[in-house]
Amino acid sequence: MHTLAVDIGGTKVAVGVCDENDTIVRSWTVPTENDADRINETIAGLYEKALESFDDIAAIGVSAAGNVKQDRRTVNFSANIPAWINYDLSGHIEDLLSKKVPVVVENDANCAGWGEYVHGAGKGSTNMVMLTVGTGLGGAIVLNGELYRGSFGMAAELGHLPMVPDGDTCGCGLRGCAERYVSGSALERFAKAAIRRRPKDATRLMELCNGDVEDLRGPMISRAAQEGDVLGLYAFNKIGEWLGRTMAAISAVLDPDLYVIGGGVIAVGDILLEPARQAYDRFLQASAYRPHAQIVAAQAGQDAGMIGAANLSVR
Repeated sequence: MHTLAVDIGGTKVAVGVCDENDTIVRSWTVPTENDADRINETIAGLYEKALESFDDIAAIGVSAAGNVKQDRRTVNFSANIPAWINYDLSGHIEDLLSKKVPVVVENDANCAGWGEYVHGAGKGSTNMVMLTVGTGLGGAIVLNGELYRGSFGMAAELGHLPMVPDGDTCGCGLRGCAERYVSGSALERFAKAAIRRRPKDATRLMELCNGDVEDLRGPMISRAAQEGDVLGLYAFNKIGEWLGRTMAAISAVLDPDLYVIGGGVIAVGDILLEPARQAYDRFLQASAYRPHAQIVAAQAGQDAGMIGAANLSVR
């Protein structure tokens, strides 16, 4: 038996045929269209292409950036695709398939978190939280070995925990959300502010952005930090501290045994994780009298979303 895993990202749609162990045995990538009908047609077309070599595809698992209802078919809302408002994504795709199979839709962060839980850093955990530090801050929760979706499919929006009263305005419209302080965007903001305050220490970062601070991007800050640059390390210390604070707040509610940290920013490893661990220890309620969750880097890489979508499509 095989499954078809689909990961709809902001710039590309990644599609993979997975075997019974969720191993990707064939894959394709195509650009993401900003049109719901074109996305449906793309997925259906790649399914037909996959059928040419794999005639036992039992289900299609779709990882979608948006709020997915508990029915695992309908997208409540997506910031990326305007038509995805109470949109039956499963039904629209199923209508285009020549050989009918169920189409199961999950939130993209949930898929990545589940992929880490079954085949990555989360293996062996009972209660796991994954935080994905990218442009924003995504989350996934596994409780007692099951993906937690909440009563309405809206759980694990951990990037929108209110961390700072009347803080920076978030893209969601609220203020002080965690992802305003823990994300690639926050990393850039902290680094740019540091350059303006401490221009004498900014030589390396200014070299990397060719002298224009507005062109400074996360990978440049990562490179500088890995070289030991003081302002690059400062920016990572800042988002690391806020990451630790966020995990301490989550632990006050869920008390997980493991945090898995993923996303592009985790490429620097302990440069981010060590300040996060220190802040977690500092801000954790009853820190001196309780076991502490492990905090580790994700292992499944960019394929975590597809792996999770494949596994969840037949659960």
